[in-house]
Amino acid sequence: MKKFKISQTQAIVIGFAAIIFAGCILLNLPISTKSGYSIGFVNALFTSTSAVCVTGLVVVDTYTHWSVFGQVIILLLIQIGGLGFMTLATLFSLALGRKISFKERLLIAESLNQYSPQGMVKLIKDILLGTMIFEGIGAIILSIRFAGQYGIKDGIFKGIFHSISAFCNAGFDLMGGNGQFSSFSTYVEDPVVNLTIMALVIIGGLGFAVWEDVYKTRNFSEFRVHTKLVLVTTTILVVSGFIFFMALEYFNTETLQPLSLKGKVLASMFQSVTPRTAGFNTLSLPDLTNASKLITMVLMFIGGSPGSTAGGIKTTTAGVLLFAVISVLRGCKDVNVFKKRLEIEVIIRSLAIVLLSLFVIISTTIVLSIFENATLFEYLFESTSAFGTVGLSMGITPTLGRIGKLALIITMFMGRVGVLTMGMAVNIRIQKSDTKLKYPIEKILVG
Repeated sequence: MKKFKISQTQAIVIGFAAIIFAGCILLNLPISTKSGYSIGFVNALFTSTSAVCVTGLVVVDTYTHWSVFGQVIILLLIQIGGLGFMTLATLFSLALGRKISFKERLLIAESLNQYSPQGMVKLIKDILLGTMIFEGIGAIILSIRFAGQYGIKDGIFKGIFHSISAFCNAGFDLMGGNGQFSSFSTYVEDPVVNLTIMALVIIGGLGFAVWEDVYKTRNFSEFRVHTKLVLVTTTILVVSGFIFFMALEYFNTETLQPLSLKGKVLASMFQSVTPRTAGFNTLSLPDLTNASKLITMVLMFIGGSPGSTAGGIKTTTAGVLLFAVISVLRGCKDVNVFKKRLEIEVIIRSLAIVLLSLFVIISTTIVLSIFENATLFEYLFESTSAFGTVGLSMGITPTLGRIGKLALIITMFMGRVGVLTMGMAVNIRIQKSDTKLKYPIEKILVG
């Protein structure tokens, strides 16, 4: 009898799917809701997928609908999804004193987008320590801020919940008491809340490998090319996004115009940072100008960085293709980044990720256009948000039918796992190409 084997990519996909299904069962229990009635399988599956895939798209308001039990389940799913199930499984094995096998190290490396399985156990420990430090500091700051308004008990819970949600780039919030689906709109001019949330989102979206490199090296010139590309691309996206939102919304009476100068600056910064797969908002998204909505979609599509809690095509993918375009315009045959030449495989992989991602988003938009009743722009925005695991919404997600919700569930899952990982997991018989066989070169016309 032939022994059934699964690849590393298949193990990652199956692991995420198993956690989502377990979360769905728990959220479908009557005890998970304040009303005491089951939310239904599809809605529970949607919420569980959104939490594990650290997206933030919701079919019901998290604060007003879910009980404390349900909110805790969502929080646990966010933490598991943000760190990755392999990270937590490894920590659990270490706690039991079990030795991590080489095969398991390979799987950890694959799940964390690492090149080598060496040092994976130490990296896992560093990830846990870093996560505890950042989430802990964020929770303390937010708890102190919220305790005065909501009371000590509720304030601490909100502080912990939003710190984890922000660091994991999840976008779930418990601010429904100020208005359903209001997110942090009532804190638009609050520097403590804004700056804390933004810091957690950015740090969580940089990637664990970048943390390690920055901590050990602490000198930009000595950073690895990956770290340099992540930091430079992230800075460019945040700064350019801030400038665009400030310019495009400054005189918009529904968004920035009524705010003070401090409020305008904070809101523009917040709106530039959170589309990087975080999903919080302090401005009403439907009231943004069309240009701002388009900029938001671009930021959502790019997302965070590899090996982080964020989604999207990743900053390095966008950076690699940008440098490739610059090389073509300069007439260079090689793509050079920070005085290093990139392998052609990296460029091809980046191009494949972008094209596959666009295919998924367009396919989801088409499905929503067929089965739902809203505008094409709203479908495209929602699809991009789901794939980028962002969670920002034009407000149509709660109104979607069963097919629309299932389409977004699949899109969120593919966005979190990764289109290449998903593709390789489905293609069971994928094999490495025979490097000895090379076909004749042929030229074609492009451009």
